Amino acid sequence: METQTRASGAGLQVQVREIADVSELQKLEHVFTEIWKRDGTPPISAELMRALAHTGNYVAAAYAGDRLVGGCVGFLGRLAGESLHLHSHILGVLLDEQLRGTGYALKQHQRTWALDRGITEVTWTFDPLVRRNGFFNVCKLGADVLQYHVDFYGAMGDGINGDGASDRVLAVWRLDSERAVQAAAGAPGEPDIEGLLHDGAGVALRESPEGTPQADGAVSPVLLCQAPADVVALRQEQPEVADEWRRALRDTMGRALDDGYETVGMTRTGWYVLQRR
Repeated sequence: METQTRASGAGLQVQVREIADVSELQKLEHVFTEIWKRDGTPPISAELMRALAHTGNYVAAAYAGDRLVGGCVGFLGRLAGESLHLHSHILGVLLDEQLRGTGYALKQHQRTWALDRGITEVTWTFDPLVRRNGFFNVCKLGADVLQYHVDFYGAMGDGINGDGASDRVLAVWRLDSERAVQAAAGAPGEPDIEGLLHDGAGVALRESPEGTPQADGAVSPVLLCQAPADVVALRQEQPEVADEWRRALRDTMGRALDDGYETVGMTRTGWYVLQRR
């Protein structure tokens, strides 16, 4: 199966296709290692990707011309009492190819792959502090966030995550939902924060003018939690502030998810919109 999309603003054609050849998988391993700035063990090995591809799981790469610039790997799973789903374990795009629509092309290829096999749900975890990833997952793809997991992977120590706790949220992409269908058609809906505030939404967490977290402690059927502008830079330049953000989001968004809220949208300015299920 192959799909193609034109990378926005780049004038390039990005081709996404499944791969299983060892040489291609080795190239993808190297790309993942470069993205995560790993000196030793790669985020996922070519050998494991080979086994996953051979057993019918999802392993795909994105090419700009002849150059492999990114990839996505997932495997089939089943949570207790639930139907079969695809768990998307890793997605990465080289830095110089980001913001060109390559990540979106990979996820839409994955969506088509899953639907062709009768799978209507894809899950993955991501760091909710990384604003651009939250916007991509929740708004541009139309996924929901249902769970918060404290220190999900333990210390990772790579160039993206640093040495702090690896808190993650669980994204659930309901492929046939209205939000996912609209997003796939290129028409994602970004929430109107001013309108939500006018209608009584409460602010649980915001970014202060100094860039630090400010917890407001609001209690409301609709809650707003803001992620910092660039937590990856904070981890390098002000690790103590990055840790403060981690604790603040854990105590607000994490607690809300534990209490039965779920995300229903996110803005480019970092606002997660949560409401009671």
